[in-house]
Amino acid sequence: MFQSTHSLLTAPSTRKAFSAGLLLLGFAGTLPAAASDTVLDTDVAPESAPHNMYFATSIATRHFRPDDAHNNTQHLLNLEWNYRDNTLVGAAHFKNSYRQPTTLVYWGKKYHPFDVSPNTYVKVVGGLIHGYKDEYQDKIPLNKYGTAPVILPAVGYCYKQLCTEVIVFGTAGAMWTGGVRF
Repeated sequence: MFQSTHSLLTAPSTRKAFSAGLLLLGFAGTLPAAASDTVLDTDVAPESAPHNMYFATSIATRHFRPDDAHNNTQHLLNLEWNYRDNTLVGAAHFKNSYRQPTTLVYWGKKYHPFDVSPNTYVKVVGGLIHGYKDEYQDKIPLNKYGTAPVILPAVGYCYKQLCTEVIVFGTAGAMWTGGVRF
């Protein structure tokens, strides 16, 4: 058993995912600590204080121009920090449309445009994506060195602690996600 666990942990893709996870945990540890240092001695937390965390996974993906090479099962793991002023930061790990391990680090803003439905929101995030390699490197724009900028719009709805979103990834497709706030 030790032999198989050791070989799993030394596989290049597992080491990268493990390293990304450690980096994410380290990053997570710094955000709440830094934000809590700014809390004043009042009963009201500042707008920049963290409000909640959100963990989501993919439910379904649909490519606008389906191809046999496309992967519609992303295995998304997404962790996001939401702040009282509706700004957010997050990181995600998933398999891209060509089954390659991919990481996304992003920041953005949520908007609540509908007074009659305050739990509905529109979200726009921007960040850096890494993972489109080899023959698929040119499938996303500006990916000359394996890392590219991205802008991702989404529409979401939360009921108590449960949320769902539809995220549009460029002209390629859309992903439906589900998650929980805590």
